[in-house]
Parts: sequence; C-alpha cells; structure tokens
Amino acid sequence: MADQKPQIFELNNGTMQVKITNLGCTITSFSLPDKNGNLADVVLGFDSVEPYLNRVAPYFGAIVGRVANRIKDGKFTLNGADYTLPVNRPPNSLHGGNKGFDIVVWEVAEYKKGEKPSITFKYHSRDGEEGYPGDLSVTATYTLTSSMTMRLDMEAVAENKATPVSLAQHTYWNLAGHNSGNILDQSVQIWGSHVTPVDQNIVPTGEIMPVKGTPFDFTTEKKVGASIHEVGLGYDHNYVLDCGEEKEGLKHAAKVKDPSSSRVLDLWTNAPGMQFYTANYVNGIVGKGGAVYGKHSGLCLETQGFPNAINQQNFPSVVIQPGEKYKHTMLFEFSIE
Repeated sequence: MADQKPQIFELNNGTMQVKITNLGCTITSFSLPDKNGNLADVVLGFDSVEPYLNRVAPYFGAIVGRVANRIKDGKFTLNGADYTLPVNRPPNSLHGGNKGFDIVVWEVAEYKKGEKPSITFKYHSRDGEEGYPGDLSVTATYTLTSSMTMRLDMEAVAENKATPVSLAQHTYWNLAGHNSGNILDQSVQIWGSHVTPVDQNIVPTGEIMPVKGTPFDFTTEKKVGASIHEVGLGYDHNYVLDCGEEKEGLKHAAKVKDPSSSRVLDLWTNAPGMQFYTANYVNGIVGKGGAVYGKHSGLCLETQGFPNAINQQNFPSVVIQPGEKYKHTMLFEFSIE
C-alpha cells in the first residue's frame, strides 16, 4: 500500500518490551531484565526511523532480503536465464541490493496486544525488483510467545517464477545493554562444527571446513574476544548448523551469555546456516540516546541459507519454485544464568 508510512510499534508482555518498525521489519529496541530485574535495551539502533531510512548504520535490526548475504559478482543463472543484481558491496551483491527488504515499508497486516502480543508485516516484491526473478509475497510475524521468548516467523511464496529466497534477521545484540561498550567479554556457543571459508571478497569458496583447532571453534562456550585477533577484523562467517537438540522443530543454533548482567540468549532456528558477525565495520555510529557504537559493539546471529548458495551446487539450495513456500523461523529465548 502506497500510503504506508514508517512507524514504530510496540510489543509488550510486562517483562519484555520490543519496538519494531514496518520499515524493514526492523527491531529498534529490545528491553529485558537482568539478574536484579533492571531493564536494559540490548539491541543497537536509533531513536527514530530516519537514520534507518538513510542507512546510517549497516542493517541494524532489519530483515534483509530477497537474498541475505553475498552473491558473487552480483550474478547467477537459473533455469537457463542469466540474472544481474546491483553490485552494492563491490564486487558482490549484498543483502538484496540497493533497495533490499530492509529499506522498504512493509504493510502491517495484523497487530495484536495481550499476553502474547504479535505483529505481522507483509511485503510484495515484484518481478525484476533489484534484479530478482518473479513476484514474491513475503510475511514476517514477531510474537512474544512467553515472558522471555520472542518468535519470528518469516514466510515467502514464489508466485510465478523460480527465485532464490534467503531472509535473515540482522539485529546487533549486546546483552549488557546497547550502550555498554564492546561484546568481547560475552561468551558464545555455536552448534556448528563447520564453517564455509571465504575468499578475499568475503564470498564462500565452496569448501566446508571443520572448526576444530581453529579460532572459529565455538562448539564449547568461549569468550568472543578469546581468539578474535586471529581472524582479521573479527568474525563474519557462516556456520553450518549441526542437527542437535531441538525445540518446537527448531535446532539450537547459538547461546550468548553476558557475565555482567547474567542475561542469556538461546537462539533456535530451522535455517541451515548462521552468519556470526561481530560488528567489525561499525565505527563511531551515534545511536539511541547519543550512545556511540564502535567496533565490536554488538554481535549478529543471522540464521540464513548459505551465502552465495545460488552459485554453489554443493550448498543447500535457496531456490523456491512457483507455488512453493519458504519458511524460516527463529526463536529468541532469554533467561538469567
């Protein structure tokens, strides 16, 4: 709908308060208690919609698409046709192109309050938009399913042509509070015993590499800063998620713990991969309440299809056929430990 304006909506269940805008389905604020019951906002972001619209920051809090992450040289071939995408992060296409899903205004299809508040956003991506084939109907629903849990359900239906689809939620988390400095002291566990190594342009080579004995090994809990100096600017890598413990049909992807507040985030998903990113390119961005966000001031847990999967035959396919439904669910379970 053309008359939709970017607005900020609130989901509040008395314990958590989440603010989300229909501009890119972006989480702008996420307040939850620490071990003493003190609330803090644990996501990087801005007080109003303008900085998001102007892309002051790299994808803070948004849903990115039609295809998250990098597509090599902005090119792919599907069903015999060649497609060229905007090269918005030279030499590749990143997170859907110049005007990806993160910067379009979605329609608010449903907004419910009460003990399980939820909001559903809808977007119709037209054939040829940012170079992608076919019309795509997308919905995203955020629900506070319990006092300390939020669920995100992303769905997309290809209406008339096969198309790659891989959505990701790009929130930058800092469990100590968005304005508390870097996340190097927070500990992370990732249920991924392999990563997809990348070339000099941060595109996967196609190899699937065991993390054992490398600085990428988070199979047991360790501090983000423990070996970050061994991986260049920081972590920005796709983990191949293992099929381990499940909850509601979703696999355990990651666990983050903040020692100062005792806040814990357990993330569950049905996606095959997860980009673990440590805000390597965030540099002096002025955010909420004048907070200044520097390098490593947050971490992203972007569950996703593998980067550049459309050009890598050995990666799980991200192609959706006409009439098929793409389904991607994330469960953010918070606790105090």
